[in-house]
Amino acid sequence: MNDPAVSLRALRGATTAAANNAVAMEEAVAELLDELMQRNGLGGAEVLSAIFSVTKDLDALFPASVARRRQGWDGVALLDCQQMAVAGDLPRCIRVLVQAWLPQGQEAQHAYLRESQRLRPDRSCNQ
Repeated sequence: MNDPAVSLRALRGATTAAANNAVAMEEAVAELLDELMQRNGLGGAEVLSAIFSVTKDLDALFPASVARRRQGWDGVALLDCQQMAVAGDLPRCIRVLVQAWLPQGQEAQHAYLRESQRLRPDRSCNQ
């Protein structure tokens, strides 16, 4: 994109799923993406890519499959991977790194929901 009014920014976010099943994971991913999009005033056209990682205790679905069904996300590059296993890591955690075009000068608003607020209390959404 050659528009000097926008800049490519990285948005971080995380959440936790209530359980290792498709319904709980889908709910958590949708809530996280909704929050990131709302906080940054984005539509699907401004999103370039999203990389999801999940802890090893989540294997019921690919988070990208939830994102792929979002309106306007048909052109977004999506990738899933497993988070590195570290002793004492937050269980059932879903993380995302989204690259999106934001208006020049707009500060990126990150989103840490549910139990993931413990990872970054300075960025928590207090939900």
